[in-house]
Amino acid sequence: MRRALDGIYLGAGVLGAACVALIGALMVVQTLGRQFGWATGAITDVVAWLCAAAAFLTMAHAFKHGDFVRVTLLLEKLAPGPRRAFELFSLGVATVASAYLAWWACSFTYQSWAFNEVAQGLLPLPIWIPQLSFALGALLLVLAVADEFLIVLRGGLPTFVRLVEERHAAGDFSSDL
Repeated sequence: MRRALDGIYLGAGVLGAACVALIGALMVVQTLGRQFGWATGAITDVVAWLCAAAAFLTMAHAFKHGDFVRVTLLLEKLAPGPRRAFELFSLGVATVASAYLAWWACSFTYQSWAFNEVAQGLLPLPIWIPQLSFALGALLLVLAVADEFLIVLRGGLPTFVRLVEERHAAGDFSSDL
């Protein structure tokens, strides 16, 4: 199960990274298009959707790898017992909050599909299609946070703490900048 979950988080992260690469390629195409007089207005719509997809699809992977914004200043100063209690509390709150986000993301996407809502820009695409990345990313974040909650509940070290410690042991402090 662990390998499957980690594969899902990695796959979503790779998909988000592909969105960033595609944004770069589309920006080059748009720049060249302007130089040669091509109509490139719809590219702006696609880039906006890809930005949202990149942000949401990578959330679970970033969270699991310690690259997500967390408040660790207090946790790092606590003894192991209280630290575990605070981590459980924090992860519990984060699970509920991310589940709330996922609920509304899925509801919002479903409503767009049910009402046949179409994008308002130059590309008349059913808006639920780009909104799927929002819903999927939010669902994956809930899964990742609940996963961490269960790891800590079972007495384990949170994955994001373990991976950051491993990077630091290898001399990589780039995520701390």
